[in-house]
Amino acid sequence: MTEVTIETRNPSGRAAGCRRDELRRLAARILAGQGMEGAFHVSVLFCDDGFIAGLNREYRGKRGPTDVLSFGQDDGASGPEGRVLGDIVISMDTVAARCAGDPAAMRAEVRLLFCHGLLHLLGHDHGNAAERRAMQALQARYLGVSDAEAWRGGKAG
Repeated sequence: MTEVTIETRNPSGRAAGCRRDELRRLAARILAGQGMEGAFHVSVLFCDDGFIAGLNREYRGKRGPTDVLSFGQDDGASGPEGRVLGDIVISMDTVAARCAGDPAAMRAEVRLLFCHGLLHLLGHDHGNAAERRAMQALQARYLGVSDAEAWRGGKAG
């Protein structure tokens, strides 16, 4: 059995559109699909473009904002809510701009970015075409969307 605790913070000033229980169910589906059982903990920060741009510069050496970043914390340690996988940071400014403020589209985008970030925490990457195709297929499978809907032209990082 797979159980997931999702801790969220949202200093972005924008509604995230996704409820914590929705993200928890998605995370449990992904972890179970990846053959992982037990209790897990993931932290999600919904921020603005300025904040994520600073992280992007500091940790990836890249200028400007991005849509999602993941920071693995999984050193095998367990916290009170289970094995700590890491942190996912999502820019709500980027989500809102990409979705023209449409709430349903923003909710779907947050789910996509969360899925993408969690797959990174589990060791998946998209550094080459084969890895990108594999990650895109996983995202499509876990989100129940087409392969085309499961990728943002390589922007997700």
